[in-house]
Amino acid sequence: MRQEIIVESKEEKELLSGLEKRTDPESERLKRFLKMPDLSRKEESPIHELVKRILAIPDFQDFDVIKDPEIVPVKESFDLFNFPADHPARSHSDTYYLNDNYILRTHTTIMWYYYLTLPEIRGRVKKGETLGLLSYGKVYRKDEIDRNHMNVFHQMDGLYICKRSEQELGVKELQDILIKIAQSIFGSNIKYRFNKDTFPYTDPSLEMEIEIDGRWVEVLGSGVAHSSVLDNLGVDSKIYNGWAFGFGLERLAILSMNLPDIRLLWSEDDRVKRQLKLGTHFKEVSKFPPITRDISFVVKNDFAPNDYFDLIRDLGGNLVEEVSLLDKYENAEKFGGDKISYTYRIIYRSNERTLTIDEIEPVQDKVIEETKKQFDADVR
Repeated sequence: MRQEIIVESKEEKELLSGLEKRTDPESERLKRFLKMPDLSRKEESPIHELVKRILAIPDFQDFDVIKDPEIVPVKESFDLFNFPADHPARSHSDTYYLNDNYILRTHTTIMWYYYLTLPEIRGRVKKGETLGLLSYGKVYRKDEIDRNHMNVFHQMDGLYICKRSEQELGVKELQDILIKIAQSIFGSNIKYRFNKDTFPYTDPSLEMEIEIDGRWVEVLGSGVAHSSVLDNLGVDSKIYNGWAFGFGLERLAILSMNLPDIRLLWSEDDRVKRQLKLGTHFKEVSKFPPITRDISFVVKNDFAPNDYFDLIRDLGGNLVEEVSLLDKYENAEKFGGDKISYTYRIIYRSNERTLTIDEIEPVQDKVIEETKKQFDADVR
């Protein structure tokens, strides 16, 4: 029988309490991200509907579902899962750090750690039982700003392990379950294919692509559970083997509904919400005009664009549709050898109403002010 497991983290509670007392810009944004609703558990959201469809697949009827912390330790997030020391995900420009030892979770794959180290589950492993688990919820990664990306999004992960003496699990078994997931969302006639891929915690690894409107789009990442990761988590890989998958729920929802903008998934506009049904192609509500503003500045060469995108999100929120780099160049004679010039274009557009210049100018003025302040930039 399926168990619903909620992992309580004393460390997370203490860190949240400390975070509430901090008022620096990074802490303010982390508080805001953590308070955003979990759409995978919001009844009327298509993200929640995706989860329900996947949980209803007969192969998963006995899989446990685990809800684990959103503030997680660095070591367990990366070291246990074979992320090399120079992996981009460890960078402060890709991941939100609360301190040197804790981060906002970057993937729901962390469920392996929380599940397989539970005393009850260790007991089941010792008895040689077969185990299956699923986890879903919000994850956090610094990212660019456009209509297909947000830095707060939702993932779902699955893991299945059993004794090798009972079944040798490989790519074929994995492909069978991925096909069922894709068909549960896109219908039995969906066209699919598999390609080799690389992940630190699975070997071999593969990606699944589906055909949408004549183009192939990656939707699922997966692989055979890496023996060293199982060993790291106290599961003897000489005895056990398994498969795993993970994917972003937003991507599947966008493809299913042909959504033009990821922000629509968070909309409270009734005209939008009525259309957010899987398999129903979204029809544009009135397309409101954009307001475009450019900003040019010179900063030190350790400038991280993802940190700048966070600043713009802080100030513009859901009014920012896209931020694009127009120009980047170095001129040691003009700026100095340790400086770089950037020019960005910010497109402001609401999905729900027409913005006014009087409304956007104060936001843009604040962007300029904070660019100078937080990045020691010379705005030109």
